[in-house]
Amino acid sequence: MINMSEFADKLLAWYKANRRILPWREDPTPYHVWISEIMLQQTRVEAVREYYKRFLISLPDIASLAAAPEDVYLKLWEGLGYYSRIRNLHKAAQVVMEEYGGELPGDAEDLIKLPGIGRYTSSAIASIAFGRKIPAVDGNLLRIFARLCAYEESIKTPAAIKEASDYYLSLMPQETPDVVSMRTERAENLCGDFNQALMDLGTAVCLPGTRPACDQCPVSDFCRLHREKPGQEMTLPVIPAHKERKTETLTVFLIRNGEKTAVRKRPSKGLLAGLYEFPNAKGTLEQDDAVRWLKKHGVQPLRIHKLCSAVHVFTHKEWHMTGYEVRIDPFDGDTDGFIMAYPEEIREKYCIPSAFSAYLQCLDP
Repeated sequence: MINMSEFADKLLAWYKANRRILPWREDPTPYHVWISEIMLQQTRVEAVREYYKRFLISLPDIASLAAAPEDVYLKLWEGLGYYSRIRNLHKAAQVVMEEYGGELPGDAEDLIKLPGIGRYTSSAIASIAFGRKIPAVDGNLLRIFARLCAYEESIKTPAAIKEASDYYLSLMPQETPDVVSMRTERAENLCGDFNQALMDLGTAVCLPGTRPACDQCPVSDFCRLHREKPGQEMTLPVIPAHKERKTETLTVFLIRNGEKTAVRKRPSKGLLAGLYEFPNAKGTLEQDDAVRWLKKHGVQPLRIHKLCSAVHVFTHKEWHMTGYEVRIDPFDGDTDGFIMAYPEEIREKYCIPSAFSAYLQCLDP
């Protein structure tokens, strides 16, 4: 039988000595926690650090995010991917301004009603920013749960998430009241620290895809898998195989006149909706076919030469791209919505997704 207070005490003592120093942890206001949690979805911590700092310089609070033009908040997000996250952040900020007086609600039941906030994110914000006693069960916590409890079913099911949540809830410290109002200094927030301690444990000790560092684990005495099957910790958790990604081929064009290059805005719905791109065609076009495509779209090439190939991996598909640089006479940019822009304009004004990063680099002299 697990001694609940001993588990939490050991975990929190380890966290106090080993916690990662992250900018959003050092000033965990509700807005800061919210922005960081959305950025960290599907994105590594190290990649998020600079985006987070730059984002807060431009949009320091909910009011500024709610009022921001689309091109501004999309450009701040450029390169982070999964652009529905920032669109939902913007929508949610407007809802918070209209319905909550500009203050993010503190209860998970209210948070989950906001655009882009799901079960995990609502729990993380409620516990880390407001001190609520609610587990924030993500992939790290599911993996740790499976090993602690020798859980041999798939962790990618609602039943597994509920069992893990109930398990952690039974181990969590008591809720800290009024955490937000106590923040003249970093207030003690045991519930938020409990969740973040488990996140750090999953990042540094109870690792995925490699042998966990059980000798460094503060709660290894409570782990059934380690106790009953030492050396076999990698057998759990059970994770179903990923579906094979669909492959699509594209031909990308850098259509250039002098220092200017053509970009265009993608449709308002679908993949990378509303972002900017270099003109492109479906399929892998040989040079003669590429010239025909260009002429069909009102572009008369003077010179054309092959650029590098590139691959970009999305969650459910891959783009396999080939590219051409196309030199043209002066061009008004009206054809097919093409916009002729200088490299610095493209980098500073137009949000080009990282899928096109190999061709964005070709703009350098």
